[in-house]
Amino acid sequence: MAETCTRKLIVEVCNARNLMPKDGQGTASAFATVDFDGQRRRTKTKLRDLNPEWDEKLEFLVHDTDSMATETLEISLYNDKKTGKRSTFLGKVRIAGSAFVKSGGETLVYYPLEKRSVFSQIKGELGLKVYYIDEDPPAPPAEQKPEEKAPETEENKPAEEAKPEEEKKEEEKKEEPKTESNKEAKKEEEKPSPPPQEENPKKPEEAAPPVKVENPPLAESEKKPSKEEKEKAEIVKRSEVTISDLELRSLASDRGRSAYDLVDRMPFLYVRVVKAKTANNESKSPVYAKLMIGTHSIKTKSQSDKDWDKVFAFDKEGLNSTSLEVSVWTEEKKENEEATQECSLGTVSFDLQEVPKRVPPDSPLAPQWYALESESSAGNEIMLAVWIGTQADEAFQEAWQSDSGGLLPETRAKVYLSPKLWYLRLTVIQTQDLHLGSGSEAKVRNPELYVKAQLGAQLFKTGRTSVGSTSASSANPTWNEDLVFVAAEPFEPFLTVTVEDVANGQSVGHAKIHVASIERRTDDRTELKSRWFNLVGDDTKPYTGRIHVRVCLEGGYHVLDEAAHVTSDVRAAAKQLAKAPIGLLEVGIRGATNLLPVKTRDGTRGTTDAYVVAKYGPKWVRTRTILDRFNPRWNEQYTWDVYDPCTVLTIGVFDNGRYKHDEAAGKQGKDVRVGKVRIRLSTLDTNRVYLNQYSLTVLLPSGAKKMGEIEIAVRFSCPSWLSLIQAYTSPMLPRMHYVKPLGPAQQDILRHTAMRLVTARLTRSEPPLGQEVVQFMLDSDTHMWSMRRSKANWFRVVGCLTRVATLARWIEGIRTWVHPPTTILMHVLLVAVVLCPHLVLPTIFMYAFLILVFRFRYRRRVPLNMDSRLSYVDMVGLDELDEEFDGFPSTRSQDVVRIRYDRLRALAGRAQTLLGDFAAHGERLEALWNWRDPRATGIFVVFCLVASLVFYVIPFKVFVLGFGFYYLRHPRFRDDMPSVPVSFFRRLPSFSDQIL
Repeated sequence: MAETCTRKLIVEVCNARNLMPKDGQGTASAFATVDFDGQRRRTKTKLRDLNPEWDEKLEFLVHDTDSMATETLEISLYNDKKTGKRSTFLGKVRIAGSAFVKSGGETLVYYPLEKRSVFSQIKGELGLKVYYIDEDPPAPPAEQKPEEKAPETEENKPAEEAKPEEEKKEEEKKEEPKTESNKEAKKEEEKPSPPPQEENPKKPEEAAPPVKVENPPLAESEKKPSKEEKEKAEIVKRSEVTISDLELRSLASDRGRSAYDLVDRMPFLYVRVVKAKTANNESKSPVYAKLMIGTHSIKTKSQSDKDWDKVFAFDKEGLNSTSLEVSVWTEEKKENEEATQECSLGTVSFDLQEVPKRVPPDSPLAPQWYALESESSAGNEIMLAVWIGTQADEAFQEAWQSDSGGLLPETRAKVYLSPKLWYLRLTVIQTQDLHLGSGSEAKVRNPELYVKAQLGAQLFKTGRTSVGSTSASSANPTWNEDLVFVAAEPFEPFLTVTVEDVANGQSVGHAKIHVASIERRTDDRTELKSRWFNLVGDDTKPYTGRIHVRVCLEGGYHVLDEAAHVTSDVRAAAKQLAKAPIGLLEVGIRGATNLLPVKTRDGTRGTTDAYVVAKYGPKWVRTRTILDRFNPRWNEQYTWDVYDPCTVLTIGVFDNGRYKHDEAAGKQGKDVRVGKVRIRLSTLDTNRVYLNQYSLTVLLPSGAKKMGEIEIAVRFSCPSWLSLIQAYTSPMLPRMHYVKPLGPAQQDILRHTAMRLVTARLTRSEPPLGQEVVQFMLDSDTHMWSMRRSKANWFRVVGCLTRVATLARWIEGIRTWVHPPTTILMHVLLVAVVLCPHLVLPTIFMYAFLILVFRFRYRRRVPLNMDSRLSYVDMVGLDELDEEFDGFPSTRSQDVVRIRYDRLRALAGRAQTLLGDFAAHGERLEALWNWRDPRATGIFVVFCLVASLVFYVIPFKVFVLGFGFYYLRHPRFRDDMPSVPVSFFRRLPSFSDQIL
């Protein structure tokens, strides 16, 4: 069939609505370009219309019918500028080839216009019909179909009959979108490309887009309906359905498993209330619909046009009735009366036992007209659809949800993206021609100057330098110091550089540098040009000198915004250095059990409104809030692209305190932490589902408290084993961290600055992700002094030293003949080593190989969670907890004691980190032998086997000589990057990610 038929893809660009004005006059002249399989088509331009209608049919030839499902159809909208400037971008739509339907099953779908970047100003929807037809190539060419012909009006003429000037303009317009896309791509940051096997579906970190579907009349047979049919079709209102990205990803992928395979399907009763029709159509009284299921009751907004188009989702397990009643009410206001009276227009009932079930990818259920039963009036009807579905239904995300408080924004599931972070490096070189004051003042002293730079709330200063000459005209102090800031996109508008005098504390002058114009570089090889800026004083001093600086945005670094031992992303800031993802992380947040109440409702009853936040890389996800349940079931599934296997997934559980706050008093509630779970990806086997319950423990001033358990399903899939193994031999961080490293103290300051930036941006989202939530997920308080953490790190060091003590006791037992057979065996081994020294290394590696293979069956098969015993929370005193939860600076003593105490805490915090790093090295070495990271230990097992065979062949003396020459090689033969063994060792897991 595929060999004898030619397939064509038909794209009908119908209309768009609510476009973003782009011409500076509140309108836009839009046209669309459609790209598919290397082919491009273009629609006409609709002048000055934010709701343009094209109704144009575009045809594309499908070259390979078998691979059509892997292709992507991309439709871009542009504003046509008649002034000769480039066209501005209005949005785009991407449709996977697997979503194409055969001719006859097409329908009008409204797709939301996507942005090129997170911060693009795009809005609106595009109405499309996309389908394909199969034609027989040997058949003689048929005449043009009647519906494809159009009368040759002045607006619609064949291309060959158009005027030369219009033809030339059309050709220029066709070239504009291509130029626009190239220029916009350079200015606006695009998202990282998905894995190769899933490049067509949309990335899961984007929010699920609302798609509007128009159901045509059943009797419609022609492609272009007549005017009467169009008016008749207007009776059926477009229904709004949200298509989940996860469902699209499941339908378009070849993995053959559902997008919700890690969680349970939860039954929901869906009711879509579209519109009502009353016998008295001229009445302008507000009308609303009311839904009742037992004790559950909800109503729509009162509208005079009787058009609601809302979807309601009721948790089926929480229903206490088997019937659904939908009634329509009107609010009438009689003459000489201020109050309104509610009057029922009728009711329609549904037996929930007979409600149909719908499972995607079935098409949405078409709404129908139902007559309203009423004693007082007749002829009233309501259009609605009722069905039973799951959380995988397209309508779920935008529906009113009974278990999440309805349509409250603070209780909805959301996806957040951390801002893209850069390091901004300012090199202050020197100043010239400074005006330091009057001549008599300059002769009295040699001024001391310093340079202060400010970016947003960040403020850094250079060291002080004295002006070498007393002449104000030749004051040229030199610094040559670097000041490093953290810049977040969208950037602050200006970087302010100020020269100040130490003696009088006054500003000599300042200069503003536009951050958007700063040059970006990806490595240290790029030569940066220095620039001179004029210094400006107050209004009376328009010129006070000039300053020589070098400034750039460093794209070769990864900006750490979380604790180093729990990092989830190590990619460089520059997009040019981004590597393709090596795998996919899928997390199913199933539910929680035995949660403890954290607040009271109605003054007496304890309750918990729990939700979950998961963070990996720049993507944050928040589940919907399940209200007033101690055993909530979310059953939500999310995916992330994985670029490095040695990263950590962080999952936190919180009680929602923001959806009900005192608006009158202006008080904003805070979310309460319930617990946290961390999972290191390198400890997971690939393509295996881990379904476990993790204990939720939170540390309070009164001590550690178990708040319940959370059930999570995790799967780490990797299509290429070679790329996964290669990741273990590459450096953890980008190259710039090693060739031009930042100091430990500077890195610590920048990390906390990045944390504050991420926290501020996420708290400004709508709905906001609370500051207390972000700080708890990022472990922003790890630098604070804690006697408990210091004890935990100390006992980690002791735990590593006990392994050495055990080995010493074992050797002592051999020397003292505790076990005679072992001692005799060691005598034989000693004779063999002395007589055959070349067998020492082969024997060691062979023994290591055998021991590791023997321990393989005892490896842990469950991902480890944070350990309360390892965190030393069971043996901590109240005074130590009070010290840990104490603010900085302390408020528990007098001023002098507080200053000394704070200084001691800061010093002890560094020692605490040093102890943790030292313990981590020992734990990495121990993890290599305990199969904590199966892939890393597997690599070491293969290395031991190969090394044992190699050293059987190579003489030991040759090896020692070769190793000595290699170790003492000339520096020109050395690489500036870490060696493979060092990179491999640094990637081994430690217990750092399990410390509370």
